[in-house]
Amino acid sequence: MKIGFVGLGIMGRPMALNLLRSGCELYVNDLNQEAVKALCDKGARAASQAQMAECCEAVFTILPNGSIVHQVLLGENGMLAHMAPGTLAVDMSSITPEEAKACHRFAGERGIHFLDAPVSGGEPKAIDGTLAFMIGGTQEAFEAARPLLEYMGTSLTLVGEGGAGCVTKLANQIIVNLTIAAVSEALVLATKAGADPEKVYQAIRGGLAGSTVLDAKAPMMLARNFQPGGKLSINMKDIKNVLATAHQADVPLPLSAELYEIMTALKNMGCLDNDHSGIVKYYERLAGVEVRPQ
Repeated sequence: MKIGFVGLGIMGRPMALNLLRSGCELYVNDLNQEAVKALCDKGARAASQAQMAECCEAVFTILPNGSIVHQVLLGENGMLAHMAPGTLAVDMSSITPEEAKACHRFAGERGIHFLDAPVSGGEPKAIDGTLAFMIGGTQEAFEAARPLLEYMGTSLTLVGEGGAGCVTKLANQIIVNLTIAAVSEALVLATKAGADPEKVYQAIRGGLAGSTVLDAKAPMMLARNFQPGGKLSINMKDIKNVLATAHQADVPLPLSAELYEIMTALKNMGCLDNDHSGIVKYYERLAGVEVRPQ
């Protein structure tokens, strides 16, 4: 089976590698030619987006934002305009529900199966193929995509119609990023008050405060390791999308709004290329401490 994959960043590269291991004939595309070469060294083939649209039975995209998704998929030169009826397109980017619905409409008019299928789990789960997929689209498109998605993830949930996957991703990002902010507040308090934040973390992780987010991000904060598994810039974009969608639906989200202001401050601090565990740096600056084991 010929499959196209566009977007070989932090998440896309290991996801594409897992697809390649499935034995498919994989065509890859990215602005970063080093990333393309790395996949080609493993057996993939470099191709333009136009070539993918013409020859592939399924195309996957995971791109930084909605405007890039629009450029790659929609319009006269977009991939969807040149894919054959009955083929499959899956966008795994984190975009707004309205942007996803536009892709669904455009694909549907051309008889192309389309899914909005953003993911959660970060780089570690992208590498080991255990991502969670939140999916919007038809049951028919979902069943067509399932065997391929299973090479990249272990949790595949068809949430609802077109755009529902992106709604779910926004809800996911609220919980993830606000939890990171809460972990940051707690460890900064512990540090400033004289407790060892490493021992505080160990003490609370087995109780009600324990969570996947706590176990993923507290060790990074303590180790001062802010190499991105999920860039703060991408999460800031997602929280902006959260607020835009909420405003459209007249849903007040005061905590998310405050978080966006915190992220704006971190942008001004030059932290956008950090992992989103770097949210702790905002609280550290306020308190005049750094979270480190004693």
